[in-house]
Amino acid sequence: MFRLRRLVALICLFAATPVAAAEKVALVVGMAAYQQIEVLDNTVNDARGVAQVLADTGFEVTLSIDAPLAELRATLDDFAFRAETAELALIYFAGHGVEVQGENFLIPVDARIASNADVQAASLSLADLEGAVDRARRMGLVLLDSCRNNPFGDLIRIEDKDTGATTGNSRSALPSGLAPTDPDRGTVVFYAQRQGEVALDGVDGHSPFARALMDSLGQPGLEIGVMLRQVRDQVMRATGNLQEPFSYGSLPGAPFYLAGAREGEADVGLAADRSEGWAALGPDQEALLAAQADKGDARSILGLGYIRLNSADPGFDPAAARAYFERAAAAGSAEAQFELARLLEQGIGGPADPARALDLYRMSAEQGYGNALNELGFIHYQGLFGLPSDPQTGIHYFALAAAERDPEAQYNLAALIDDGIVAGKGPADAAKLLYQALRSGNERVLSVAPLMKEQFEPETRRALQEELKANGFYDGVIDGDIGPGTAAAMRRAFGIEEA
Repeated sequence: MFRLRRLVALICLFAATPVAAAEKVALVVGMAAYQQIEVLDNTVNDARGVAQVLADTGFEVTLSIDAPLAELRATLDDFAFRAETAELALIYFAGHGVEVQGENFLIPVDARIASNADVQAASLSLADLEGAVDRARRMGLVLLDSCRNNPFGDLIRIEDKDTGATTGNSRSALPSGLAPTDPDRGTVVFYAQRQGEVALDGVDGHSPFARALMDSLGQPGLEIGVMLRQVRDQVMRATGNLQEPFSYGSLPGAPFYLAGAREGEADVGLAADRSEGWAALGPDQEALLAAQADKGDARSILGLGYIRLNSADPGFDPAAARAYFERAAAAGSAEAQFELARLLEQGIGGPADPARALDLYRMSAEQGYGNALNELGFIHYQGLFGLPSDPQTGIHYFALAAAERDPEAQYNLAALIDDGIVAGKGPADAAKLLYQALRSGNERVLSVAPLMKEQFEPETRRALQEELKANGFYDGVIDGDIGPGTAAAMRRAFGIEEA
């Protein structure tokens, strides 16, 4: 029997006291003692200062100073694994960074560079860092305090990356600064300086960017979007507008306080319900949200819409919420398009309009929004909105949503594979999706552990045990019996340890 939308309600699974994984994890890297290129003055001070502020605000911090490439790669791999069960993952890098043919690289202290190919082989790419923080459940943040100067100059021969052939006998310095980036949804990369420009190393023991971060990261009650703008403004003041930090990517739709809420206020950063989360903002924060919305900021408009959808808030007004979502959707917000579609589908805040709701779900899905892709999977599989039932199109959308790490879609696709109706997929594929759903924090997937004998075939259950064992969470017998040992391994994979 097809099991879409039949995830059981969360039940108590824990005989012992559950201890959640760290909600916020950070990797802080400082590179100064370069062996071949110019030594930097303030990067280690910057890294230590930022690490201390983050630790003081509740982050689980890994500090890496002057690490060679092999050590840095191992540290990043370990951090990426831990980031999967964190709500927020943050990386701060202070050191040399360069752009080679449109790709950004962060240089470790042991790098020996004589060509573009050497840069690629001897460094971490910005994509490596983005991929590590992108695994976090709610958002990832990369803070790059690099590109302080061009460290290589005439050492670099501009070579063709694909063929290795030189473009002639001339030599040229690499372009200053870093190239723009396009991180995945929910990940933000914050440069110390706009692309193509050089950031300053500082003269008082810290770079202007690090100083501003240290002043802002630990402020309770400072929502992350506000924090980024505050850092930008402080750096510009400190440098006489010579340096302007710039962010790429998109903040999540939910509010998030890096340092938690102010005393006496609710910490809305981890609220499960976005309407509740935004409505808990203090009056000054809401006023700032409104000011940013007036400037056309889609996330701020979205936040105001969520506030108006909270029935417990004095400002509860579904019609106004719908109007805000209209504005944010028109500005291109995939999340707003999805939320507006739900209101139109259900007739909340105004007349129902199923045809337009379907169009909005499709618009949101075209931007890769996981919830919308998953919803289109239901719509096509079950034949909703007047469409004929089309299981293959439904499966297609579930697969797209699962690729975007939507945990509901991961479970739904695993169920379909287990039912034997997804061509070319078998128990190992279903198990991998169930494991990924656990790592992404899907509590409802965790809650079905006692019922897996009824929910999944023995081959899939054995494959799940194999997946848990391969990732270091299970050391029992591979028998397909989801007993206490396998259930405990599922909790560990989820990020819960029993005290």
